[in-house]
Amino acid sequence: MHGVDLTHSYKLGVDKLALQAIADLAISAGDAIMQYYHGEKGLGIQQKSDDSPVTLADLASHGVIVEGLKQLTPNIPIMSEEAPNISWSERQSWTVYWLIDPLDGTKEFIGQNGEFTVNIALIVNGQAVAGVVYAPVLGKCYCGSLGQGAWCIDDHQNTPFSLTATAKVKRSKPIVVGSRSHPSPELGQYLDSLPAYELLSVGSSLKFCMLAEGKADLYPRLGPTSEWDTAAAQAVLEAAGGKVSCYPKRQPLRYNTKEEILNPYFIATSADYS
Repeated sequence: MHGVDLTHSYKLGVDKLALQAIADLAISAGDAIMQYYHGEKGLGIQQKSDDSPVTLADLASHGVIVEGLKQLTPNIPIMSEEAPNISWSERQSWTVYWLIDPLDGTKEFIGQNGEFTVNIALIVNGQAVAGVVYAPVLGKCYCGSLGQGAWCIDDHQNTPFSLTATAKVKRSKPIVVGSRSHPSPELGQYLDSLPAYELLSVGSSLKFCMLAEGKADLYPRLGPTSEWDTAAAQAVLEAAGGKVSCYPKRQPLRYNTKEEILNPYFIATSADYS
């Protein structure tokens, strides 16, 4: 695997050729996950210290991605959900790094509903500037890079999508996507404040991708998430013209700005509802 030169494109995202190499890596990680999903290997479910599940598939995907990124960009540090114990004193000096969730939606993976993803994001000065979200069961790989746009790889076809380039009639009822596995009382209160809406429950980072494709309008996440849960999909959505803002303060959602890796509450929107 050859190295990827990102030197001149940090601030404007990553060019499409370089991001294709990251997409290929995410797809390879997805292939490793599917060996467990189809029962060729045991799941090996364990509980982490925060009582969330982890499987052998999470770890296999992590290994594929980390090995690949070290070959592609040996000088860029990596932070992964499956190797999170990097001290704040070390990572606070990072201006550029990879942030990955090898298997986002482990509960969906265990439940075999197909709504799980592989997430790889490039963070530059706290901003998710490029990201890849691959859904192995769906066979769809969503890519986005600031300044380069967003697109979906499906059956070897690259289909671009832009929320700002396509005039879309605003729906009379916004389509709201919410977590299938992590509903919260705060979300219920927020939804009660909307005059009307249609709610869809969706797992993992696919919620962001539905916004990026214009298939949904709002994703309010008024519950806990970690930075690796959101970065890649935020890059895809914002490259398509959407927005992710902290709630209720409304500043942009940023990364590696504090020792804690938990995100604040946020609301993601398509362009029409930004």
